[in-house]
Amino acid sequence: MTSSVAKIGSAAPVALDVDDGIARLRLNRPEVSNGLNVELLKALHEAILTCHADPKVRVVLLSGEGRNFCAGGDIHTFESKGAALPDYLREATAWLQLASAALIQLRVPVVTAVQGFAAGGGGLGLVCASDIVIAAESAKFFSGAVRVGMAPDGGVSVTLTQLVGLRQALRIVLTNPTITADEALRIGLITEVVADDELARRAEELAVQLAELPTQALSATKRLVWSGLGASVEQRLAEEARTVSELSGTSDALEGLRAVIERRPPRFQK
Repeated sequence: MTSSVAKIGSAAPVALDVDDGIARLRLNRPEVSNGLNVELLKALHEAILTCHADPKVRVVLLSGEGRNFCAGGDIHTFESKGAALPDYLREATAWLQLASAALIQLRVPVVTAVQGFAAGGGGLGLVCASDIVIAAESAKFFSGAVRVGMAPDGGVSVTLTQLVGLRQALRIVLTNPTITADEALRIGLITEVVADDELARRAEELAVQLAELPTQALSATKRLVWSGLGASVEQRLAEEARTVSELSGTSDALEGLRAVIERRPPRFQK
């Protein structure tokens, strides 16, 4: 059954629909490789907040329509701004920051499916802000900011380093290599590589799998991992203990324990 979240239509720069706990969130400017402009970024942030507010959403499946997941900023829009470009980019990057932060802070897991290019602070940044990333074997990843006189944004200067390490992150943002899906998997940028024609099926499969797990436990686990970046082990031990204690009193935790004892699949609350 479709949830109460309103659908965002096919003409909008971001499409959203929710069904059986899965929020399918799609960048929807395929004619420009889902290039990011202020309109799209505002819509993306609003859609993420909509997912966050709906208790029926158990997982978000993020994708891009067309041949490319996201080619980064809409360079044609940027070029057209002329002397007003700095003001326009201040607004655009502010919305990108909000969207990236909202993905990380979202209470449910984010599965992202990447085909074609994931480039710039938009494409690469959204990948880095996701929890699980599935890429088609022909997918490519690219920073590109320095090449056009810019710098990384969308949180990439922090998230990329956490994912691939300092040396690899500096190589990616300074020398702008085109990274294949296989290399992205090897260095830890993404989670899994699948055949091009298997991308949609595999991403959907993972979303369904996550939607069947206890939402409170998933939410707490995601929060612990993301908020633990930069924290000491000692700081996290106390937070982990508090979270585990809280979760142990939930009906899902009790059901999980009973299922293990009774050797049967758990029946978590929806």
